[in-house]
Amino acid sequence: MPTKTPKKTTEKVAEKPTAQRKDRYFYAVGKRKTSVARVRLYENGKGEFKVNGQPLEKYFYGELIGSTKAPLKLTELLKRFDIEVEAQGGGIASQADAVRHGIARAITRFDSSFRLVLKRAGYLTRDSRAKERKKPGLLRARRAPQWSKR
Repeated sequence: MPTKTPKKTTEKVAEKPTAQRKDRYFYAVGKRKTSVARVRLYENGKGEFKVNGQPLEKYFYGELIGSTKAPLKLTELLKRFDIEVEAQGGGIASQADAVRHGIARAITRFDSSFRLVLKRAGYLTRDSRAKERKKPGLLRARRAPQWSKR
């Protein structure tokens, strides 16, 4: 009896869109906890803001949206750039802070006169706080087991 050969299927694997823009851009990396955000500010934009290929309002929520746009509002450059961000690692809140840090750093690459304004607002300072490691003999980083007299 002849064996049946399986039919070949021609399935296309969904790939990340690789549409590369040819415009001039300013690049910077922002970090917070374990999140890393690679930011590109494209000149002569309409104010489009994409994070991991999605619109900003779809990726972040609530006050995180305002937090990420804060450096742009402060420098009044909100509608001047199209922004593309690749964010990875950490949670949503730390990714939003990493995006804000990256945008502030990219703005200083665009025009160094904004550096003082962004520095005073605290957007250029890398927030180095991260989770402390667990220590041996403790329940968490500093939480000791409950003491019992008897």
